[in-house]
Amino acid sequence: MRILITGVTGFAGSHLLDLLVKQKKVEIHGTYRWRSKLEKIQHNLDKIELHECDLRDMSSVRRTLNSVKPDIMFHLAAQTFVPMSWDAPVDTYETNVLAQVNIMEYYREAKDTCRLIVPISSEIYGQVYRKELPVRETNTLRPLSPYSVSKAAQDMVCYQYFRSHKVDSVRIRAFNHDGPRRDDVFVWSNFAKQIAVIEKGLKPPVIRVGNLDPERDYVDVRDMVRAYWLASQKCPPGEVYNVCTGKAKRIGEYLEQLVSNSKIKLKVVVDKQRFRPTDTPVMVGDYSKFKKATGWVPEIEFRQTLKDLLNYWRERV
Repeated sequence: MRILITGVTGFAGSHLLDLLVKQKKVEIHGTYRWRSKLEKIQHNLDKIELHECDLRDMSSVRRTLNSVKPDIMFHLAAQTFVPMSWDAPVDTYETNVLAQVNIMEYYREAKDTCRLIVPISSEIYGQVYRKELPVRETNTLRPLSPYSVSKAAQDMVCYQYFRSHKVDSVRIRAFNHDGPRRDDVFVWSNFAKQIAVIEKGLKPPVIRVGNLDPERDYVDVRDMVRAYWLASQKCPPGEVYNVCTGKAKRIGEYLEQLVSNSKIKLKVVVDKQRFRPTDTPVMVGDYSKFKKATGWVPEIEFRQTLKDLLNYWRERV
């Protein structure tokens, strides 16, 4: 079985690679950009064949897919940093939407058989009212950032190409997920790195944070990529699924769990510059549809995720 992971050098891509190398009778390929850093997959470089590919360029997409001819493609390459989307909305739309259109156009033209697993994002639900909770796949989409608009468009591109051209894809509306190897611009990795730096005596015992009031449903990245693999094996084409835990807490509560892993007394300072222009007050999902299709349930408590993430940064500071 030939498997292609776009964005394999990234956070979720590297964890998916960890999972796939344990499978039997698979040949794993991955795409990267010339500026991609390989440290997240360094321990698996001998188990994967890499292909340089700009997914925004149709000729590059065509060349790569003609070469690999995958049976399964996990399309993880994306611009995933929400704050950046406010500063660079056009780049976000090009990276997320144009790449998806190019992939779907290739399969519309080539008539090749390939199972596409496309992680979207719970951000596409956007403004959710408490009476609508927990969020189901049938909820209205009210995206609140350029990033979430781009992912909603990506979701609809997959739906349209399946309905119009029978291009085989399964959409995963992935709720917030985190864990080791997350870049430090993202919230929990940023907090964990700050603590690791403080523990080394490199800065005063002050953690700077953004808005602690939103409630979020967090999944460990290792549980998330397990869901991607199960979706490739068990879900019918054209379907869409939430992957989440069905539980939500205030970010402030999660922060307390993270801080409790350090023996140093830390002061938390709220920095208004870290706030987003708009923020969804609460996001908690219903994953019963995905559980029924695959049997998946989350196995790793987010408390453990935060502990592992902090230890990851302790090793690198």
